[in-house]
Amino acid sequence: MNGQFCVSRLRSKGLRSRVLAGLLVFGSVWGGVPASAQRSIPQASASVRAEYRQQQEHQVNPDNYDLSRRPVTAANEDYWRNILWTTAIVEPQEDYISETIAQIISLTSRADLSNPQIRTVDMGIQVGTQLYLINPTVYANVGQQFVQTIEQSRDPIWVSMAFSALVQSGISLEERSQLSQRIQERFPRWTQDVHLYATLKEVENLNSPAAMPPLNELLNWSIAPRQMQMYVICRPDRGVLCQVVLKDANGEFVREDDKLWSVPLSLRSIHNLSWMFTRGQTPQGIYRIEGTVPQPDTEYFRAYGLFPLIKLFVPFEEGVREFVPGRSGTLTGNLTAYQALLPPSWRSYFPIQQTYWAGKGGRGLFRIHGTGDAPTFFTSNSRYPTSSEWNPTIGCLSALELYDDTGQLQQADMPKIIDALKSVGGEAFAGYLVVIDVPGSAPIALEEIEAAIALHSP
Repeated sequence: MNGQFCVSRLRSKGLRSRVLAGLLVFGSVWGGVPASAQRSIPQASASVRAEYRQQQEHQVNPDNYDLSRRPVTAANEDYWRNILWTTAIVEPQEDYISETIAQIISLTSRADLSNPQIRTVDMGIQVGTQLYLINPTVYANVGQQFVQTIEQSRDPIWVSMAFSALVQSGISLEERSQLSQRIQERFPRWTQDVHLYATLKEVENLNSPAAMPPLNELLNWSIAPRQMQMYVICRPDRGVLCQVVLKDANGEFVREDDKLWSVPLSLRSIHNLSWMFTRGQTPQGIYRIEGTVPQPDTEYFRAYGLFPLIKLFVPFEEGVREFVPGRSGTLTGNLTAYQALLPPSWRSYFPIQQTYWAGKGGRGLFRIHGTGDAPTFFTSNSRYPTSSEWNPTIGCLSALELYDDTGQLQQADMPKIIDALKSVGGEAFAGYLVVIDVPGSAPIALEEIEAAIALHSP
């Protein structure tokens, strides 16, 4: 299964546990463009890319979506994983696909599913959300199954995902309130389930949005002493590119020719799932940065591109050396411990808590990485003309990486990002990254960020 795989998690009944992606490690090369980028890469050539896209399109035919021939069983898990990923890439508008995905989602009412069946249903909901939000008319069957999931499923994660998809589709405030009430009736202890709580809290926030605290107070705050901090400033519409700025361990913003150092990133998930769910949008909030993982090998080139990936950790995620400097391991404690890392005016602002709740719910393996896929590989890119050269991910932060028709690298931002981090943090750099959505619809201008920085907090 190809694509940007930033999150890998096994699912068992009543529990989802994380498993690190099997990345093969080899030596990396730095200093501008590595030697390996100065030659043509076969996987990036126009002919190979066109052939691979055609292979995806050829898989979209009624026979391949026939559940009577290939039911959702353990033996067919890999088959449906491949077909559903193809569906996410191509985004076909076909009634027979709507019917098949709706049938897969209808399995949410069953309590006797095996782990492979559960994982297939997970992916059915993820891809079903993507297609339903694109075209709720063709995929009306999927929307109906989301309603049935809320009424019948015993799985709080599936109920949360179904509710979130319906809310994103634009149902009325009255419908949102009715479904929210129904969920609370079916799950009386909903406040003790992280997915239900976070989803219902997010919908409550949509109904009565809280004003964003002053941006300058976030930008001029130090999460921990002597730690570099990277900020990824976005718009609520993740189809608009985000801008990255960097502050060194002394609290000074990095500049180039008297302008803020900055790189554009895309934080758009291909499935348009909420930030709370695996393969969903990149959550807002605090991440720990701890070095890089080398780009694996040519097998993973299409997913990650040519360059190393920057490792990010959310609260409660295993593998971090020190989420808080001087304290080994991940963040400990409750929400108050997380809030203490934020400026006082931001501590009760729910959107900045997203990494806390997403980490508590099991998300992880976030990375900043490039891509070896052509921008034309994903049909969804055509809907985002201002960011169409940045490919979607399934939760990670995507940097620009472009190749010509011969497979020769033309442009890549990953070396620039990692060189900047090394310049302020050394070879084994560590620090923080903060993602925040700022109200507005136009692309983020550096002047807007400069103005916020200039308003030093009292």
